[in-house]
Amino acid sequence: MAAHPQKYKRFTLRQRLYIPEILRGMMLTLKFLFRKKSTLQYPEEKHEFPVGYRGVPRLIMGPNNVERCVACKLCEVVCPPVAIYIEAEEFPNQDVRERRPKVFQIDFGRCINCGFCEEACPVEAIEMSQAVEIVGETREELVYQKEALLQIPEDPRRALLRGLGG
Repeated sequence: MAAHPQKYKRFTLRQRLYIPEILRGMMLTLKFLFRKKSTLQYPEEKHEFPVGYRGVPRLIMGPNNVERCVACKLCEVVCPPVAIYIEAEEFPNQDVRERRPKVFQIDFGRCINCGFCEEACPVEAIEMSQAVEIVGETREELVYQKEALLQIPEDPRRALLRGLGG
């Protein structure tokens, strides 16, 4: 059996000139031209992120102004871009707990804000904040130490995610 060639529908002159498609595109452009603009004037106006938004990781202080982190290094192991570095030291009061981080660094030049560190932490010492403005002129300025990570502000709406808020 011989294969029969397909017969294609011939376009009219109007279809070949693409005039209907051009007019349809112009109408779509005009429709968006008269809509309300959604541009924010950035430094003066801040964008309101949703409650579950994953900004940069931050460390959490526990009770009595002692950091919650026990230097288990699970967040360091699970971090895909290897942006977290931890050195452990003994905690002064061994009755309270064994270790704490002597050095806790996050390189925000490498961090991809995936949230794996938050999921891996057994003591909930690290969480994703709402902060997005991490700025540095050099790579060294993007490496945050433990003290700087503790200073990243908490979003008060996070209590809703934890079920503590009303």
